[in-house]
Amino acid sequence: MVELSIHDGILDVRLKGLHKVWALKSRIRVPLSKVREVRHDPGATMPWTAIRMPGTYVPGVITSGTYYVGGKKKEFWDVVRRERIVVIELEDAEYDRLVVEVEDPLVAVRMIEEARKSRGG
Repeated sequence: MVELSIHDGILDVRLKGLHKVWALKSRIRVPLSKVREVRHDPGATMPWTAIRMPGTYVPGVITSGTYYVGGKKKEFWDVVRRERIVVIELEDAEYDRLVVEVEDPLVAVRMIEEARKSRGG
């Protein structure tokens, strides 16, 4: 699971506990101006052609780490409980998409949308 926060126009994605080990990453920082869309999407799926580099994948249990999709897109996933998924679509950023599990997806989506609106995004 991750914890999301926003400070000075930056979306801060912090991995918690063992998720840091599974994803081989502890934090991702993205300017709000790079966020194209955010949504709660428990049906988000990883294309079967995705290549994991690095991270952890146990089918039906955990998807965590960096994935390359179709040789063009770079995604970051950290999901155990699908019902808590938030998808953050990005443009001109290190990742094209972040798919993460949060404590309360509706609160997380609202927080990001409100911060983007207040910054004119």
